[in-house]
Amino acid sequence: MEPDPRRPARRRLLTGAAALTASAALAPFGTATAGAAASARRHTPGGGAYPPHQWVPASPSNLTTAKRPTQYPVEMVVIHVTQETYAHTLKLFQNPAHKAAAHYVVRSSDGHLAQCVRERDVAWHAGNWDYNTRSIGIEHEGWIDDPAWFTDPLYTRSAQLTAAICDRYGIPKDREHIIGHVEVPGTDHTDPGEFWDWARYLQLVNGLAWRTTM
Repeated sequence: MEPDPRRPARRRLLTGAAALTASAALAPFGTATAGAAASARRHTPGGGAYPPHQWVPASPSNLTTAKRPTQYPVEMVVIHVTQETYAHTLKLFQNPAHKAAAHYVVRSSDGHLAQCVRERDVAWHAGNWDYNTRSIGIEHEGWIDDPAWFTDPLYTRSAQLTAAICDRYGIPKDREHIIGHVEVPGTDHTDPGEFWDWARYLQLVNGLAWRTTM
């Protein structure tokens, strides 16, 4: 996402969300809101299923239709921080003038997960065409200078998603293949920032893969 210094007046209300337990993050979501069909749990070739997620499609103007991994290999996951609220991020991705979108967005308060771009398509999220073609982009609600947004549910649900993605495409679950936006060549972004706990995140990715079969 583009850096945005604006903050919602009530953003501190999410500070208490860090106290939510990881078990709450695992609870199934209810019916999707009108206009956005709930996506069913999908199975990966490696046997792991994706965590529950809601389909909230981005504008076709913010992505490139493709046939991955046949057309382009999927080799990495790029971690982003929105610098926006969850709701505003989805609105931006649906705006054809925005010219950017990620595959997924994770909400801070409860780990609710939206999918905005199909994995077979190239999302415009990294600011580098080569990296866009070879990666899955995950946005996380919050601001890089405020770690209160990086809640237990957000870390847990995101780690489940990343683990499932890595299982599906045979991506090693390490820092060479799970990277921050700041590490993309040519980017002027600094997310996920100094407060993103990489050690914790990689531990979760490697230890909390989503293994429920449906």
